[in-house]
Amino acid sequence: MDPTAQFKENQKVAWSSFAVFESMTGSVAPRLVSFAGIKSGASVLDVGCGTGVVGLTAARLGARVTGVDLTPELIARAKENSALMGVAADWRQGDVEALPLPDASFDFVVSQFGHMFAPRPEVAVREMLRVLKRGGVIAFSTWPPEMLVGRMFAVNGKYAPPPPPGTSPPGQWGDIQTIRERLGVGVTDIRFARDVMVLQMLSPQHYRVFMETSGPAKKLLEGLDKSDPAKAAAFRRDLEQLAAEYFEDNALRQDYLLTRAVKV
Repeated sequence: MDPTAQFKENQKVAWSSFAVFESMTGSVAPRLVSFAGIKSGASVLDVGCGTGVVGLTAARLGARVTGVDLTPELIARAKENSALMGVAADWRQGDVEALPLPDASFDFVVSQFGHMFAPRPEVAVREMLRVLKRGGVIAFSTWPPEMLVGRMFAVNGKYAPPPPPGTSPPGQWGDIQTIRERLGVGVTDIRFARDVMVLQMLSPQHYRVFMETSGPAKKLLEGLDKSDPAKAAAFRRDLEQLAAEYFEDNALRQDYLLTRAVKV
């Protein structure tokens, strides 16, 4: 298996336990849906849809939603959420770098903290714009590199094995100038906004425990606990120290960036 394909297989495993985050990401999903301008009757693609929080928020408004995610466990959870809510959507396992969908199929292509983990941003952008209709809207939420989650990516990178050559760090998707360059001449009317996700936690220590029991930090720490316990302990200390900078009144402040643009 080539390094990029192996990287994606590792991503599937790392994100398979992400479902516990859905109550938090679900709390900000309406903000992205509103920022994008999604209305009843619109066709919407949710890229990196995870457990379906954005897609289901849009579908509940009357949009016709398709969701694509690399991780089969998250697609299974999205289907369960659809059934529980009684809201219809088309959930598919797929890769943002090779979307299993025809050209110019959607009025909106959105992603909440999802497409940013694709290893090759130029490929992801090309695919997202390919399936978007002319005059359609691409909109996404990402993590600025200078804020909590973006800095956490950097901490993870200190302890994780190096990614394949050419892989883009996800935090770059939180930089406005980088976003402008990546979207390029394929879009017009680019707009940005900032907002905050508040994560209720009793302490930075609780946050560290939460992070190490789900998502990529879980897989990384499981490996370090076996191979290098001292390094695992240092990683835990770094996570707690970082979280403490954003902790107040039993909550962590997680600032994020919203982007919206129109396909030319």
